[in-house]
Formats: sequence, structure tokens, C-alpha cells
Amino acid sequence: MCRWIAYRGQTIALEHYVTEPAHSLISQSIHALESTAALNGDGFGLGWYGQHPEPGLYREVRPAWSDENLRYLCRHLRSHLFFAHVRAATGTAITRPNCHPFACGRWLFMHNGFIGSWNRLRRKVEALIPDELYPSRVGTTDSEAVFLAILGAGLIGSVVQADPVAATARVIAELVRLVNEEGYGEPLRFTAALSNGQDLYAFRFAVNDAANSLYYRSERKGVVVVSEPLDSDRSHWTAVPNDSVVIARAGEPVEVVPFLSRRQDAAE
Repeated sequence: MCRWIAYRGQTIALEHYVTEPAHSLISQSIHALESTAALNGDGFGLGWYGQHPEPGLYREVRPAWSDENLRYLCRHLRSHLFFAHVRAATGTAITRPNCHPFACGRWLFMHNGFIGSWNRLRRKVEALIPDELYPSRVGTTDSEAVFLAILGAGLIGSVVQADPVAATARVIAELVRLVNEEGYGEPLRFTAALSNGQDLYAFRFAVNDAANSLYYRSERKGVVVVSEPLDSDRSHWTAVPNDSVVIARAGEPVEVVPFLSRRQDAAE
């Protein structure tokens, strides 16, 4: 599975978390320690916020370790909120539109996980994307489809204040129903990050399978959420519980709250 990093806090260079640590994201692309796929070489991407409401993107199909531009970009790009992702494909093509993160308007999203029997469920999942957002569907991954469905569940075009956790819960609850319909019991893994340029939301959830690993570290300068710790000193890192969401809003303490528990899934 993929590996990723999300940061929100004081403005810093991306290299501080993406390329410099002993177990940096580049190191994880070569040898991940807590992933079903040790090698994550099917492309990578950066997403960051700067002077514009919409995020910047840099995505490449080459492995992260083979792109000579990546270290230079991470040294010179500075941001208060950024995503970085290395991909291990789960059946869809290795193309630039399929590399994470994904952006639409001011929203940024990346994902580690999959929807079981994606080819069977693809049309039903894509049907969750509103017509006005479907032109933004340029890749073929389940991740991008879920992202656009979440945006359409109340984050874009809503007359009420957007609630990213509630919108995500609505879509994931529907995915739980789809993977379990007709007794299939397909696995669903959803370890993802979502941002509007101000706030960061990181989810860890799974049904019919074990959730992918997720950790966070909160310190004075900000919070960083990672697929696996960036160093060997695990005392600095807190494992995110299953079925939880990490919420890092501007000017507020970091929260970790329950997200769509399995008991709720069963009730629905």
C-alpha cells in the first residue's frame, strides 16, 4: 500500500519531513516497514498551499527515489500545509492523473487504501459524484472517485457551512454498504488526508480488513500525520486508533475523535 505525510503548522520547507528524516518518505518508497507493499515505486506527488487559495501540485510517475528534482523542490518549497505521497498501485494504471494528491478547487486529498472488487463497484461509486464535479474525474483510481464524492456530499456548492468529517462519513458509510451488498463482504481500507488549505483532517478506517497504519506527532510548530514514523524514536509518535479522525484546525488543539465505528456500520 501507499505511504504519505501531511503537515499543518508554521511555514517550513517541505524537506523537513519529506526528504531529510532517517526514515523519510523517499526511504519509505524504497523500503516501507509497516506496509503490505515494502516498495512504493508507482509514482509520487506533492501538494502544498501558498499564496493562492488553490493548492500547488507536482506529480510524477517515476519512483520518488529516481526523481532528481524532488530534493530541490522540497528544499525550496515552503508551506504551512502540505501533503506528500508515494504510490503502490492496486490495479489501476501508473499514470500522472492517478498519482496522489488530488486537487479540486481549494480542496486537497490523498489516500492509502482500496475498495475491494473495484472493477465491479466502479460504476456505483462513480455515481456518487455529482454531475457538476464529474468533469474533474480525470484518472481511473478509486481514490479520486471517493474524493470527488466527498466534495459532492456537502463540501462544494453547499449553502450551509462545510463539515468535512460529516461529508466523508456519508460517503464512507455508502461505500461500506456497497462492499457488503449481496453478501460479498469485500475489504475497504480508507486511510486518507483532506484539507481546505486551513484545516487538516486525517482518517483511519477499514471494514472487512485491517486498517492501514497511521501516526501523528503534535509539537509547538505544528502537527504531522504519517503512514509510519519518520525516525526510530517511537516515543514521539502516537498511533491513530482504528475508526478515528485526526482534526487539526487553525488555532485549535489537535483532536482525535471516533469516525464511523463498526457498530455504526452494522446499524446502518
